[in-house]
Amino acid sequence: MDYKKSTAPTNTVTHNQNDFSKGTDNIYESVVIMSKRANQISNQMKEELSRKLKEFATGNDNLEETFENREQIEISRYYEKLPKPTLIATQEFLDDKIYYRNPEKDRSKLDEN
Repeated sequence: MDYKKSTAPTNTVTHNQNDFSKGTDNIYESVVIMSKRANQISNQMKEELSRKLKEFATGNDNLEETFENREQIEISRYYEKLPKPTLIATQEFLDDKIYYRNPEKDRSKLDEN
């Protein structure tokens, strides 16, 4: 999912605790799933931001050029306004947009049959 098109709120929202255990029947497992997804989103955002800001990198450290670069400032502001990765991951989980599986549960189901 493209995090730029996410419908996640940009601030903290209170959720019903039972909503998080609907897919896994275990709230702790759900939190682990959301945290792993949030790490993935965070890494994607960081790589993309680094790639865009690398264009503005110069060999010399001139402070005047750093403060005058409007494009660089606009890119940074854009990423600051995006929802945080944890909020995006939470929204994706609640909307059933995250694929996850638990190999332990899969194995136990096979053993039962």
